[in-house]
Amino acid sequence: MAGTLYLIPTTIGSDNWESVIPPLVINQTRDLKNFIVEDIRTTRRYLSKIGVNTPIDQINFQVLNEHTKQVEIEELIIPLLNGFDVGLLSEAGLPAVADPGSQIVAIANRKGIKVVPLTGPSSILLTLMASGLNGQNFAFVGYLPIKPDERRNRLKQLETRSRQEKQTQIFIEAPYRNVQLFQDLLKLCNPETKLSIGLELTTASEFIATKKIREWNNSTLPDLNKKNCVFCLMA
Repeated sequence: MAGTLYLIPTTIGSDNWESVIPPLVINQTRDLKNFIVEDIRTTRRYLSKIGVNTPIDQINFQVLNEHTKQVEIEELIIPLLNGFDVGLLSEAGLPAVADPGSQIVAIANRKGIKVVPLTGPSSILLTLMASGLNGQNFAFVGYLPIKPDERRNRLKQLETRSRQEKQTQIFIEAPYRNVQLFQDLLKLCNPETKLSIGLELTTASEFIATKKIREWNNSTLPDLNKKNCVFCLMA
């Protein structure tokens, strides 16, 4: 009988895990001995904080990140096929959402392995909740193109789509490219378009604000450089 794949949330950026991770999720995580993770060192640190029941050195860690080859991804499922429960963890927040973990979930579903998503913080939904924008019709479009011209064209497309469909567009960027993306938004978007920013959510430096583009241009801008950030756009 195959094991169960648990999709385990972690903190987004806060060390105060007790305030953002439900107790039942912590208890389930403490009992596991096999994990698929983005970064072993980060995961070991987190598991040590919550106090797992198995000594860290006796836990089996397998790595799944953007550098993992397809043939290696297929092999990550072996412990599950051998009857062992496995926890899938992202670097922050929910696994398999804008995260390479979705690949292992797809394989598990294809092979009939039970997948159990556990409750935890999502910066995407937390920002949408606090934005005041349309929470009934929205689209998460993930990362935008890296090349400046392609990114600007994509922003124009998203603004047009938002206006036509009355749909909130949600996107993210690598932390070191936040400033460039923000500047493009201020230059390209209609002055009346609304932009919500969720920054370092669930941490002591959390910042959430929604303003029209013209208001952002006339206010003190937040420091987005190298920080976890979610953008919500509503034309």
